[in-house]
Amino acid sequence: MAVIEQVYGFFIPSVTLIGIGASKQIPEKIKALGGSKPLIVTDMGIVKAGICKQITDLLDAAKMEYVVYSDTIPNPTDENVHAGVEVYKKNKCDSLITLGGGSSHDCGKGVGLVVANGGKIHDFEGVDKSTKPMPPYLAVNTTAGTASEMTRFCIITDLSRHVKMAIVDWRVTPNIAIDDPMLMVGMPPALTAATGMDALTHAVEAYVSTIATPMTDACAEKAIELVFKYLRKAVANGRDVEAREGMCFAQYLAGMAFNNASLGHVHAMAHQLGGFYDLPHGECNAILLPHVEQFNLIAKVERFVKMAELMGENIAGLSPRAAAELALSAIRKLSTDVGIPAGLVELGKRYGKDVQAKDITTMTKNAQKDACGFTNPRCPTDKDVEAIYTAAL
Repeated sequence: MAVIEQVYGFFIPSVTLIGIGASKQIPEKIKALGGSKPLIVTDMGIVKAGICKQITDLLDAAKMEYVVYSDTIPNPTDENVHAGVEVYKKNKCDSLITLGGGSSHDCGKGVGLVVANGGKIHDFEGVDKSTKPMPPYLAVNTTAGTASEMTRFCIITDLSRHVKMAIVDWRVTPNIAIDDPMLMVGMPPALTAATGMDALTHAVEAYVSTIATPMTDACAEKAIELVFKYLRKAVANGRDVEAREGMCFAQYLAGMAFNNASLGHVHAMAHQLGGFYDLPHGECNAILLPHVEQFNLIAKVERFVKMAELMGENIAGLSPRAAAELALSAIRKLSTDVGIPAGLVELGKRYGKDVQAKDITTMTKNAQKDACGFTNPRCPTDKDVEAIYTAAL
């Protein structure tokens, strides 16, 4: 009998610290990695919130030199990355600390790739294009959603093409990840909601991925359960430390799931909205999620039935299809409860962007090329993707 070889990988930081006070170990962990002068990649929101100072105070107390690059923007760009590379080289840094949410981590990963390998960030679009290891790298998370502090994913906007480049490379996985809920208590409700729905999207897409494994399933299932238990509470009261810590675990588990099972067409399509309109990634995911999964449902009915149970829905006596549909309605209800806009046009208006149907054809072509869509459980045609975008407007 012929045996088809299939090898599954599982990528994760060497060390992860989760819990109140975890951030206090940053200086000793950087030293343990061999770093003596890290570049801190962050954004002005983190600086203005005083979070960056909390970290630099720790480094000052440890008498460690450092340099701060705080010009990262939401949906970081190729220009962001190359500016960060210049700061790193000019100041002769020898290690990286990324501080923030997905944008800061993605920008810092891009800096590390170029510093180590040379060239431009565009050279690494795709899967495992690097040839040399990153500098010593510690990622400090301040949101509970992207899981970028522990993944091998790096998403950078190419300004010339208005496209988000998906860089998937095992070498960008941070050496150490830190999730301290006390760095998250000041997150406003809207950001808490957006990042929390991002985490849910990661878990759901990984759970129905064509390369899901028992390991990723275990992570995704627990992540879904925890998001439904804690996200509403975290949005309602940001100082609820139990809810914040619960979301730390939820988003990290979701990261473990999608970092290894990959994603699907929610992300492939959301990336185009970010590239075209510079819209927030988490909210784009939240709006697209029920529409894409409605399309996917017939491919993985039993998985949606299990998700409905994890979301707290009563499926007793229901047919598999009816039970599966409850998962989709539960996602919509959660999204509404935490204040996610009903559609993409409304989201655009919230951020002063004009989302238009005329752009759907171009976004569809780009989405169909996005690496995240390769593991979607159902293969959509261009017309299918256009229909999903239209329904989500």
